Amino acid sequence: MPPFVIFLEASLQDMSTFYPITLEGLEKCQGVSKGKALKYGRPFVELIAKYVEENNIERPDDFVMKSVVNKSGNKVYIIQNTDKKVSLETIAKNKGWRMDEMLEEMETIAASGTKLNLDYAIDEMLDEDDQDEIMEYFKSCETSSLQVAQDELAEYNFNWEQLKIMRIKFLSEYGM
Repeated sequence: MPPFVIFLEASLQDMSTFYPITLEGLEKCQGVSKGKALKYGRPFVELIAKYVEENNIERPDDFVMKSVVNKSGNKVYIIQNTDKKVSLETIAKNKGWRMDEMLEEMETIAASGTKLNLDYAIDEMLDEDDQDEIMEYFKSCETSSLQVAQDELAEYNFNWEQLKIMRIKFLSEYGM
């Protein structure tokens, strides 16, 4: 399984900032659901706890993740609108987001274990063969870098948005 399927870079950054030493604490990191914490979290929190103890790190006792309420509202908005098959451009425009910002939100949702059905949007962007090619790439890649993906798939001329939305689909299908 590619590493980014387990935890996104944003999740790892939160872990390195907040030092969660319990599975409950780990769930407060971006993109980490209860399911992901239970399935993958134990070695992470054990390693973090050891590091905290060895280095006498003072952790924030109770931290509140940035704009949890807002992120929750964004999650509901995105899920409802993708279920209705609203165009991604319209979803982004209605929230005042750039397309890359919305795709980042979607990726965080998918990485936390919520399935997003984006097939309607993907079918407009890529034909079936291109979709298969990208999915096969993500099944075997070692990095979450879309720049590396673009370089390794250069012969197909996929753009960042195409690769990003396919990575979201990959996370939705294989992330849990």
